[in-house]
Amino acid sequence: MMSASWLRHRVSERGLIATAEQLWADSFRLALVAAHDDGDSLRVVYLFLAGYPDRRVELEYVVPADNPEIRSLAYLSFPAGRFEREMADLYGIRPVGHPKPRRLVRHAHWPDWHPMRTDAGPAPEFTDTGAFPFLAVEGPGVYEIPVGPVHAGLIEPGHFRFSVAGETIVRLKARLWFVHRGIEKLFHGRPATAAVDLAERISGDTSAAHALAHSLAIEDALGIELPHEIHRLRALIVELERLYNHAADLGALANDVGYSLANAHAQRIRENLLRRNAAVTGHRLLRGAIRAGGVALRALPDTDELAALAVDLAEVATLTLANSVVYDRFAGTAVLHPDDASALGCLGYVARASGLRSDARVEHPTIVLPITEIGAPDGDVLARYTVRRDEFAASAALAQHIVESHTGPIEYAATLHPVGAPSSGIGIVEGWRGTIVHRVEIDVDGRITRAKVVDPSWFNWPALPVAMADTIVPDFPLANKSFNQSYAGNDL
Repeated sequence: MMSASWLRHRVSERGLIATAEQLWADSFRLALVAAHDDGDSLRVVYLFLAGYPDRRVELEYVVPADNPEIRSLAYLSFPAGRFEREMADLYGIRPVGHPKPRRLVRHAHWPDWHPMRTDAGPAPEFTDTGAFPFLAVEGPGVYEIPVGPVHAGLIEPGHFRFSVAGETIVRLKARLWFVHRGIEKLFHGRPATAAVDLAERISGDTSAAHALAHSLAIEDALGIELPHEIHRLRALIVELERLYNHAADLGALANDVGYSLANAHAQRIRENLLRRNAAVTGHRLLRGAIRAGGVALRALPDTDELAALAVDLAEVATLTLANSVVYDRFAGTAVLHPDDASALGCLGYVARASGLRSDARVEHPTIVLPITEIGAPDGDVLARYTVRRDEFAASAALAQHIVESHTGPIEYAATLHPVGAPSSGIGIVEGWRGTIVHRVEIDVDGRITRAKVVDPSWFNWPALPVAMADTIVPDFPLANKSFNQSYAGNDL
């Protein structure tokens, strides 16, 4: 693994605020906040990251169990405020001074119960009803359109509340966490070497990247170093995941404006890629190939096939954007400005399409690879389309490079042993949607005592309502698909 500047500090309340302010001033971003129940006290870990070069800082703050309060950092960072609301829901840690301390994860019908606490016990009875405090927008001709959580088609659940004047959206609020499964709690007590199957199911279309982030965190905690060739094979698997998802999105975006021909060709390409995945790993979604301490491939992908699919996809994209109706619907629609994307902490193609640099393969690399950084300045649907198009070409070329330069075995398994003391580790991966971060804590027996997962959708979902301001209602399906964030990855 590549070396990184890595600092850990236990801080007081005053030290937390002062250090956090300085880190943000030094262009770090808050990547993760993880609460822990240590029995006699609670503990909160803040992970700050910065790239170019790779720098990582952990701040640890102890909270008394009998008075679980913490000074809010929401005035400094929008993502910090959301992490604090999550902690309040799941751990009962109250963010003092938070401007909007309402529930985030727990819906209104949830009881006053904090499921991540060690003494939480079984779930109490839930009520049947409970209203969410949507902000009412008033004015001449303003009305509301509720959509979801059940939608047409095989998609995940989420509720969207539109306040509309005519067809123009005045305000959009997304209510998520209908698919909250308690994933992080399910990691508790599992052997560190036997939990990757759960990581693969955090978000089904991101199985490989979450498996890799989890495995890197376990290896970091256990002090395991793998050969460079193994890191390259794992990177190959994540690029294969990026390819099939980008192909699907490029087709779906065309389909959302009625250009079904382009979608049919894109889905054909996706199906070809899924079949290649099965040949390479034994699973169409690339499950089972990445494990803590190892990798297991059945074969390497054919580079000629990858090159041909890249040419095929480029032709579909050219055909799509040559259609004047498609181009008109894409250009200037659902614009996310760079300042908004930065303030919200956006990641992945959402950030890159708004002119921001964001790529963990470059910022936090596990292995040096010839990464082509992709970006676009305009922040609209067209930009998010072209970023995916260009990333497909770059990922196909990178996958070919890895295969052609590979000289070692395609299977590897390191021996993993507990380190004999409690330990923690971090895993950072650039998934196809953006940067994924996992943090684990392991006890002396090698069992996971805490796992914190941050999917890029956590950061990107709040950007959708911002981009929808002054957009018309009929453009919502198109705009939503251009973001295409994971409900499951956000809700956990």
